[in-house]
Amino acid sequence: MDVAAWRRTAIALSCVLSASPALSADPARLTGYNADIRESSISGVSSGAFMAVQFGTAWSSVIKGVGVIAGGPYWCAKADASDIMNGYRLPIMTATGSCMTGPPRDMNRSFEKADAKSASGDIDSLQFVARQKIYLFHGYNDAVVARSVTDAAADFYRHYLGEANRGNLYYQTTVGAGHSLAVATDKPIDGLNDCQVNVAPFINKCGYDQAGIILQHIYGALNPPNHGPLTGTVKPFDQSVYTKPNDPGPLSLDRSGFVYVPGECEQGAACRVHIALHGCRQDVGNIGRRFIDNTGYNAWADSNRLIVLYPQTRASSFAPFNPQACWDWWSYVSHSDNYVTKSGAQIRTIKAMLDALTAGAAPGAAAGPAGAPNPLKVIDTSDTSADLAWTPLAPTTAYRIFRAGAEGAFTTVADVAGPSFADSGLTPRTAYRWRVSAIVNGAEGPTTDVASATTRAAPAPCQKPGTCPIGP
Repeated sequence: MDVAAWRRTAIALSCVLSASPALSADPARLTGYNADIRESSISGVSSGAFMAVQFGTAWSSVIKGVGVIAGGPYWCAKADASDIMNGYRLPIMTATGSCMTGPPRDMNRSFEKADAKSASGDIDSLQFVARQKIYLFHGYNDAVVARSVTDAAADFYRHYLGEANRGNLYYQTTVGAGHSLAVATDKPIDGLNDCQVNVAPFINKCGYDQAGIILQHIYGALNPPNHGPLTGTVKPFDQSVYTKPNDPGPLSLDRSGFVYVPGECEQGAACRVHIALHGCRQDVGNIGRRFIDNTGYNAWADSNRLIVLYPQTRASSFAPFNPQACWDWWSYVSHSDNYVTKSGAQIRTIKAMLDALTAGAAPGAAAGPAGAPNPLKVIDTSDTSADLAWTPLAPTTAYRIFRAGAEGAFTTVADVAGPSFADSGLTPRTAYRWRVSAIVNGAEGPTTDVASATTRAAPAPCQKPGTCPIGP
């Protein structure tokens, strides 16, 4: 941990404005802000991506969207008591085997587990997953998690989204990133990797603003990120408050977590919460605050009234055995299948943190940036898809997507709920145009300006991830 940064944060914490809508004066506890829990979202990389899928599925009634970077499907390690009794040596063998090198075992078992847990009430009804916005990413230089694993995550979500909501899922596979969260920074930040690298801190400079694309796919077009001095502060808090009745150690959680709170949220503005989960060996014990300070979430959060929660794991060499500080996606805490449910120790802890942050929500408060522009934006393209986002218009009930080539007439593609759409089935290296109209009470209303983009080239097959050239 960067001691100087810790001291600066502690000093900043003592200077929080008295106008803050705090529900607790105890700096060890999270403050309750004016944030609607139903506007929350989550993303993660590697083990954090597996946990994001688990948490977003277990609590789908309050999670609007999920970002999955180099992660796999729900219950990938398939660690329940019957499996162990039937001869599995350890769930970690599956987790570090087919759930990393791919392909994962029969996806029907993931569907059956999710369906059973939903029917029993151990997780929320899967009808809520159908309305979530899902971002998936696999870098073609990833030498740690195979693409077939992330493909399986896409299969999991497509199963529950259905054809009607297919545009809720955007899957990017044409960026040459190694096993990492990709950033677009042009600042000389020490300790970040070149794009194709597969080593710690697993934050790679790819000219790709992954945090911003995730947040806009979930929430729609946002204000540009604040690349200047931030209005808010990164605050440490005591995670043991939220692990009760357990101590953090037996759950392989660190004593301290972190949260970024923009100045407007401190002043009582309506805000939203995004949970950002680091991967294995990305906790503060391994890389200091690089994941918190250098992944781009805070810059986007600052100009868009988003609170970012950074829970922290810690390495443990004994019980629980978790030497790389991974999130629990193979049941190393309980050795039962509750790790993918609301009662799972780490899921329960993160939910307690989210409850605390949203405890000051005012009824009917509108979240999002004040005075935000209302354009249609193409926030990302792959070789066969384009991710569109726009600012929601009240009281719109749905949006109609229109597409055209570089020339010619527009045709209707789909109707969608929510302010983003992943248009798929496109041709590589081809120019397209889009526009979106609002539908209010069944009647088509205002239409956005036209946005245009050209899809990427399909990357050449990458036989040895980590060494493949980075395309344009």
